[in-house]
Amino acid sequence: MAKVNPEFATELMKYGVGDFKACFNCGNCTATCSLSTNDSSFPREMIRFTTLGLENEIKSSLKPWECYYCGECSNECPRQANPDELMMTLRRWLTAKYDWTGLSGVLYRSLTLTIVALLLVAAGVFFFARSADFDTETLLHTGHLFEMLAIATVFLVIFVPNLLRMWYFSIVKSGVKAPLKSYFTALSELFVQMFTQKRAKDCDEEDNFRWLEHLVLVFAYLSLLFTTVFLNWFGTESLFIIVLGYVESFLIFVITIHFVSGRIKRNKALNKFSQPSDWLFVIWLLLMGLTAFMVRLFIDLNILENNIWIHLIHLIVLAQWALIIVPFGKWTHFLYRSFGLYFARIKAKKQSA
Repeated sequence: MAKVNPEFATELMKYGVGDFKACFNCGNCTATCSLSTNDSSFPREMIRFTTLGLENEIKSSLKPWECYYCGECSNECPRQANPDELMMTLRRWLTAKYDWTGLSGVLYRSLTLTIVALLLVAAGVFFFARSADFDTETLLHTGHLFEMLAIATVFLVIFVPNLLRMWYFSIVKSGVKAPLKSYFTALSELFVQMFTQKRAKDCDEEDNFRWLEHLVLVFAYLSLLFTTVFLNWFGTESLFIIVLGYVESFLIFVITIHFVSGRIKRNKALNKFSQPSDWLFVIWLLLMGLTAFMVRLFIDLNILENNIWIHLIHLIVLAQWALIIVPFGKWTHFLYRSFGLYFARIKAKKQSA
């Protein structure tokens, strides 16, 4: 039996949300959405669940992850209920529910605590650098080591347990008893969506520029991560690797500048209700690309030792990104959306069997 929680709307307001209570269930949003089908009627269903406070139904649903926030549903809503923003808010709420540490929810709900966390990380990096007498070689080596350890730790300690919780809520609690074989046959969906976000292309059929931007950004970000961590971009003398890193960091910088510009102008529906987590994500991604580019440039100009401040800034941005924004911020949407579509495919295979 479904358990109604009339206070759910109040809780959800802390994660963003538009005026979803204005919805009178006309169905325009579902009729407008190019991704909605007879078997996947959203966002109207999620609005109904939210209005009634059906938390368990929302936790077991993967539909918030199937939405790519194109904004068409809100443009066509006669009541300005902003269903696209509700779907975005539900993704934040779900992220908090998946997170076993509880920190995602805390940081999403409080900008003050987020700023405090960022400042604490910055202070920690500064005092470490000071203890090392701001030695260039020590900081370069430590930064490289930190990247490797952070990737492994965040993945194993944070993301693996959280993805298991997501699987438990959406598959086990839904009563889906999918055979083990279906998890392997659906893997193609996971990798295709993770690296190409093909569903986003289907969402914006008339204008694929947004999809192309995200595609380039994903590959630039993952490539720069590989180049800095595994190819040791800051320590290599290989011209190919050096140029590759410059191109990757430049692409990240240019695309995120465009994203920031869009959020400032609010020229599209998806930028209308930007939350602090949205701003932090794009700004820190921009800073990651810019500071990495500058550090390598200073190395090539042989002036880094006398301008170690640029590497210190890069280390602070890197540490904040790795310890706060990646495991507990909007970056997680990249991972949860990919697995959400993967689990949705498994559900669909079971239902059609």
